[in-house]
Amino acid sequence: MSIDLPTPRGSLIPDRSLDGLTWLRVGGPADWLFQPADLDDLSDFLAALDPAVPVFPMGVGSNLIVRDGGIRGVVIRLGRAFNSVDITGETVTAGAAALDAQVARRAAESGLDLTFLRTIPGSIGGAVRMNAGCYGSYMADHLIDAQAVTRQGQVVTLTPADLRFGYRETHLPADWVITSARLRAAPGDPDRLHAKMADQLARRDESQPTRERSAGSTFRNPAGFSSTGQADDVHDLKAWSLIDRAGLRGHSWGGAQMSEKHPNFLLNTGGATAAELEALGELVRRRVLEDSGHDLQWEVIRIGDPAPDAD
Repeated sequence: MSIDLPTPRGSLIPDRSLDGLTWLRVGGPADWLFQPADLDDLSDFLAALDPAVPVFPMGVGSNLIVRDGGIRGVVIRLGRAFNSVDITGETVTAGAAALDAQVARRAAESGLDLTFLRTIPGSIGGAVRMNAGCYGSYMADHLIDAQAVTRQGQVVTLTPADLRFGYRETHLPADWVITSARLRAAPGDPDRLHAKMADQLARRDESQPTRERSAGSTFRNPAGFSSTGQADDVHDLKAWSLIDRAGLRGHSWGGAQMSEKHPNFLLNTGGATAAELEALGELVRRRVLEDSGHDLQWEVIRIGDPAPDAD
């Protein structure tokens, strides 16, 4: 894309490969990768950027497949200027680039319970955007408000009502950049909170392929009804059980594989392309639909163009 861009104070790199910035280690280049120096730099850049240029905010790439042809436009990735964690009373204010695990630990040290964040891969910005959660707690249960920068460069404060939280989603425009969030947390004993998190980590490591290249859960857990409208016998229906029932535990396509340990985890076993990962995911969706009537929906975000020579 040949176009003049604003000159920011932060880093603006053309034709930047993204494969090293995602947990799955796949993906082509972004036309530009922008890492703003601070909030004003981000706001000024977006205000001056040609409205025709697409923008994609990217966190730590823990829930992302970037296709092999890369991303057109500007990818925005927040860095150290956006990773602070401040605690006042029972309120935790975290920058969007702060890791979920870091926020959980810092809160526990101050006697505040955000332990549900400890085992969630990724950063606070992505956790807000995706209403991340586990162990019965979600960001929607804790968010006071979030700060974001619009595509036009305006800094806005968003309430839960503005975000309209749903299961693994919000209604935030895709090109708005979350920069921080304020979270409310219940008080707790620090030692007990740290012990609780240690137990969560042990349970996660026992059931999930945490030492493999993955992007976490690949598909959302479906509602308890099939596409035909018939109630399913499973009260708390899980995507992994449907994949397992369809005989796809450990199934592979090129360098991509559904985990033997947890069949809702899509793995790069070494040298997989984004096309192989996505193709395996789509195969799983088709087989599960044929087997059980459930139409699995991707939880992993897929973005970008296929490789020019892709079939």
